[in-house]
Parts: sequence; C-alpha cells; structure tokens
Amino acid sequence: MSNASGLPRVLIVAHNHPSLHPGGTEIFAHELFRGIKALGAEALFLACTNGIHRDRKPGTNLQTLGRSADEVVLWAGHFDHFFQSQIDLHGIVPDLSNLLRAFRPDIVHIHHTLLLGVEMLFLIRRICPEARIVYTLHDYYPICANDGQMVTTNGHALCRASSPDACHRCFPDRPADQFVLREKHIKAMFGLVDQFLAPSAFLRDRYVAWGIPADRIEVMENGRPAVDPAPHRALPAGAPRNAFAYFGNLNPFKGVTVALDAVARLARTGADFSLAVHGGAPFQTDAFKAKVEEGFKGAKGHAVQHGPYRREEMADLIAACDWVVMPSIWWENAPLVIREAFQHGRPVICSGIGGMAEAVCDGVDGLHFRAGDATDLARVMNRAMTEPGLWERLVSNIPVVRTTEEAAEQHVMLYDEIIWGDGGAHGQGSIAGSIAG
Repeated sequence: MSNASGLPRVLIVAHNHPSLHPGGTEIFAHELFRGIKALGAEALFLACTNGIHRDRKPGTNLQTLGRSADEVVLWAGHFDHFFQSQIDLHGIVPDLSNLLRAFRPDIVHIHHTLLLGVEMLFLIRRICPEARIVYTLHDYYPICANDGQMVTTNGHALCRASSPDACHRCFPDRPADQFVLREKHIKAMFGLVDQFLAPSAFLRDRYVAWGIPADRIEVMENGRPAVDPAPHRALPAGAPRNAFAYFGNLNPFKGVTVALDAVARLARTGADFSLAVHGGAPFQTDAFKAKVEEGFKGAKGHAVQHGPYRREEMADLIAACDWVVMPSIWWENAPLVIREAFQHGRPVICSGIGGMAEAVCDGVDGLHFRAGDATDLARVMNRAMTEPGLWERLVSNIPVVRTTEEAAEQHVMLYDEIIWGDGGAHGQGSIAGSIAG
C-alpha cells in the first residue's frame, strides 16, 4: 500500500496546472505535490484543463506536460459549471479509469473538481476502493453558483448563506428547484470523501453551516516555499513609507477599481504616494477593462499599471513597495498574496472580511478597511504613511509563514492517520516514522 520508504502513493488533482493558469489553488496544489515528492513519496500530479489553455489532442484526453513523467494534463473541456458536472463521461471515464488502475494510488487528494466533475469522486471510489479520498476546499464553488464568489450577481453584495430562493434571485432564469438539485448532487458526491481540509477557519465554518459535518473538515494552513526576503526600501530619516502595491489578476471581485478610486480620492488631498498595480485582466469583459482604464485616469499618475508578472519576479517587484494592498470585495479564503507579502516583510492593507481578516490582524501585522469602501481605504492608506512608527511596529509583528516542507510533512502525517486510523501506523513501516527517521 506504499513504496519502499513507507510513504503512500499519492495522486494530486487540481483544476489546472500553474504553468497554464497560475491561480492560487493551482500553485498551492503543485507546490504540495513537489513537497510530498521531496519527502520520498511516489506522487503524480493530474491537472485538468480546457480549450482556453490547451487544444484537445486526438486519441486520448490525457496529455504530457513538457518532459515530466509525473505531471499529466487531462483535457476536460465539456463541463457543466452550474451542476459542477462532467458532460463528456464517455471520453473522460475510460482515460481516468486507466490512469487510476495504472498508478494505483493510496491517497487521491483533490484540490478542485472544477472541469473534472464531482462525479469523478464516485469513479475514484469504484476503481480504487481501498484508496482514501482527501479534498481541500479552496473556495466556495460547491456552495455558490456565481463562480464560487458568494456575492450577489446584482451589485456584488456579500452573500452570507445560500438558499434556493436567494440563489434564484441571483439567477432568475433558473428555477429554485434547480438549486436544490445542484446542492443534493454535490453533497451526494461529497459523501464519498474521507477527509476534507480547509486552509482557513472561516472557510471551514462556511462549509459546516452549509451542511458538511464539522468532524469531517480539518483546518490545515497552506505552505509556501522559503524565500530570501526582499530588502525594505532605504529611506532618509523621517521619510514616509508611501509606496503601495497591488498584486494579482484584475477582475471585478479582486477590488482593483476600489483601490483606484481610493487613490483618486487621496490624490485630491495633495498627498505624495504611489500605487503600483501588478497583474493582468485575462478573460475580462470590455466593460470592466474600460472601468479599470477610467480608474487609472482618475488616479492622476499616482497609480501605475505594470501588467502581468511571473512568480519568480515577485521579490524584485515587492522590493519597490512598503505596503501591499488587497482590496477584494469577496470573502477570499487563504490568499496567496498575503503570505507572499508576509514572507517579504510587508504589512498588508486588506478588506476586513473573510479569510483576509483571519490572515491579517488589524493593527498588529496589517490594517483593515471596510470592504468595497474606497473612502475608508483612502483613510487607511493616509494613516499608513503618516502615523509615526506604525509601519515599523507592524513589520516587527509579521508572523513566520509556514513552509511548503512543513505543510507536506503535515499532509503525509494526515494521510497516515487516514490510511491506518487514529494515531497512524505503528511500528516499522509507519509513515510518521519514515518522516521522523
């Protein structure tokens, strides 16, 4: 049931590959895969994709990724986003079945069923009945049909709980009973999962309120590869810490327009400061792009658009800023940007909701503002660069970010417990003993 090292054979599944779509979930899943491999476990990374990122190849839905033998792409372009359901069962089931039979995993760790389809949980259980299924809940897709954002389609108001009537108001073209069927379908498939993980307590609480038993969801913080922190800007004595930066994709939920509005308001006071905006706007509407463009014009030169960036450029980019601004208008979960900012010793100014408020402690290692409120963000940014000693105090309190190596070890220990029961394996061959040894 494991390799010669006593470690399990692990299949890690994500809804895309970070080299094709560098989203937070894909990055965390792939880094965990590499961390588990580094411990000596046999691991395979399966990334789903569709026609947006790759063309379908003739013959099989499975594709290789470069020269890597343990990273595979599954083309899964026929997917029903509403029901989180795979339409092309005749194409996907045989290929995925063959992969499962060939690899024979002890653990199948799902990081998303987007593109894959929740029915594949049943397929995994049928093809590999002795394998244990772990599912990390990275967002709210199973709960919310609005791209898992848990904000309303009309006005982007925060949604605190789903219900057939509330969801029907967001999607009036769909009758309320379809939302009942959607929830029952997803929950039926989720009943096949042995252990759920949540990177934040906030997200865990949301799923418990939705109906997953509390004892089936464990909070397990994401890790990040260790980095050499970027140096802080060298400033003359008394000079303000007035360089702000935004990192991430530009979309309506990430709140970049809120940040640009705050910059425009602050600029009208005559303040000396800058906001560097790092990120592209892939797959966004022309209307949204026009709104962003207007936001930059209103910023009067205080905000500069730098475009997309690669993760390996992060240290150089963050070296030019004092503060990282995260103005998301949705709950978030365990944002990658916050952990990257903390790794480089930058305090974060964020919306005081959800996983952001859990990760950043207001007045301790960062600052909160009211979500979606540009006036309040402008107030907090002004405080950030004018209050004596504030930046230094917040920087001194930034917590140590958990490493990928630590996260991988904790995951493998969890796999051990799931395979062997409470306390894990005992004696020779124990996974826990393999790590310790």
